[in-house]
Amino acid sequence: MPVHKYNMGVIGNCSYLAYIDLKANIKWMCMPRFDSSFLFGSLLDEENGGHFYVRPTDEQATTRQYYVANTNVLCTEFTCSDGKFVVIDCAPRMRIHDRQFRPLMLVRKVQLLEGTPAVTISCQPRGDYGKLLPESVTASNHIRYLNLEQQVRLTTDVPLTYIHKEKSFVLDQDRYLVLTYGEPLEAPLKETAEEFVRKTIEDWQSWIKSSYLPDIYQDEIIRSALVLKMHQYEDTGGIIASGSTSLPEFHDSTRNWDYRYCWFRDAHYTLRAFNQIGHFEELEKYFDFIYNILHNSTDSLQPLYSIAGDKKLYEISLDLPGYLNNRPVRIGNKAYIQSQHDVYGQVLVSLLPLYTDKRLIFLKKESYRQIVPWLLGQIERTLSMPDSGLWEFRSAVQVHTYTLLFHWAGAKAAYKIAALFNDQPLMHKAAQLANAADDLIQKTYDPIRKLYTQAIGTENLDASTLTMITMDYLEHHSDKARDHVVALEKELLAENGLFYRYKHYDDFGFPESTFLVCAFWYVDALACVGRIDDAMHNLNQLMTFSNHLGIFSEDATTDGSQWGNFPQTYSHVGLINAACRIARKLDKADFL
Repeated sequence: MPVHKYNMGVIGNCSYLAYIDLKANIKWMCMPRFDSSFLFGSLLDEENGGHFYVRPTDEQATTRQYYVANTNVLCTEFTCSDGKFVVIDCAPRMRIHDRQFRPLMLVRKVQLLEGTPAVTISCQPRGDYGKLLPESVTASNHIRYLNLEQQVRLTTDVPLTYIHKEKSFVLDQDRYLVLTYGEPLEAPLKETAEEFVRKTIEDWQSWIKSSYLPDIYQDEIIRSALVLKMHQYEDTGGIIASGSTSLPEFHDSTRNWDYRYCWFRDAHYTLRAFNQIGHFEELEKYFDFIYNILHNSTDSLQPLYSIAGDKKLYEISLDLPGYLNNRPVRIGNKAYIQSQHDVYGQVLVSLLPLYTDKRLIFLKKESYRQIVPWLLGQIERTLSMPDSGLWEFRSAVQVHTYTLLFHWAGAKAAYKIAALFNDQPLMHKAAQLANAADDLIQKTYDPIRKLYTQAIGTENLDASTLTMITMDYLEHHSDKARDHVVALEKELLAENGLFYRYKHYDDFGFPESTFLVCAFWYVDALACVGRIDDAMHNLNQLMTFSNHLGIFSEDATTDGSQWGNFPQTYSHVGLINAACRIARKLDKADFL
């Protein structure tokens, strides 16, 4: 099989996401929420998934795709025998009346660059994951698509007959297409589209301008930050793992999962990456999401919830052909029923800056009295209980080292919060639990191989134990840290800097692809233990596993292929954290 890349760009405004390929076709767009049915879903069903494209009639036309600098506004440019044009795709996002405006609206500007190219435009949305073909009704300057959950309307200055009949026409001027879900566009088309594109560009560029960036890997960090930002659903503050579902971990693997939900684990890493580059507004929004979930919880937390905090994420398979005929196509995620006890520590570590960072004026600090004792109580209850772990094994539970690490880290975070309020009883309990977690972690140490195993009582290795170094459980320049990295790389390191999660048999067989965040963890750990040259060499290799726009998927194979859901927040988080770690180590070396 040839090298496989996701040749798509992604736009979004923190209300929805849209995936656009090199033919300016909307391959995937769910509305009104990330986890809703698609309006356009040819990514999973080429024949019946619907489409919305603007393409040249010249079949020999060449194309290139790029973002407006420091934004999530995407340009797909075509060079044809009879001219040249660019499709500018924008998910509007701007400040209006001191509030963030992020409508369920897609603005497409078809800009003539030279000549008189002939183009064809088609807009065929679908409902209920492709089952519903809406009736279309044309008016004077728009097409309405009926029988969907909300009113869907395409407002345009393109002759509607050309769109309705999918008939080619000469592009002799700039044209505009505005697709709305719910409230339609009632304002002037051209002026509104131009204003929304301009203000959206300004909004993204302003956000990047206020970011802290190290001196190295700036382009990659900027794109990663912009990708991550799109995955927070700002209405509730929830952060999803990815905007896609059922993109396979490798071809014919059946490891096809729906990632359009909020994992505490993924959110922890995403927020840490935002903090690294000086952004905390995402954490403040996330607090409200967490607080509502905690308020409605009784005896435990699930590992994941919907962006609205829903608990029941029933996993079902759809009768769709799937990406490159990879079945099953799943919506929902059965992992919500699992026990993953690292969640309690992750919430504590995620929220810690709200209470301790002096840059933040957090007005809800007294909330610690409800949140911290409850989460500590959960750590105490689950301290030595087996769970499914971060890789969500479906048929086995263990006392995972990674889970124990977050028991330790969560208790340490709780201690710091309690100390701010001089809450002696809470400090005492947190210190006790941190020590107890430390004692259990030591049971995973193999003194002969000089490493920490995946769980108590197993010889299996796991890349997630690299975080014992990056989270400062192991002192960076200790023999244990160096030996642990060496032992893991002997078994789990692949070609080109890639890193396997693990290599042992799991619920679906032996893994064939590598998990990209593990490779970034490896780079981070290398920098921690002082192997800076190795860290930079491996990070440079990993950069080649992005697509043409610098976007990373979940999984990769050594031939350079991308697999798994896309974009994967985990991967972009790993890039930011690894690059920032290297920069800090280099700065310290220069200073010395």
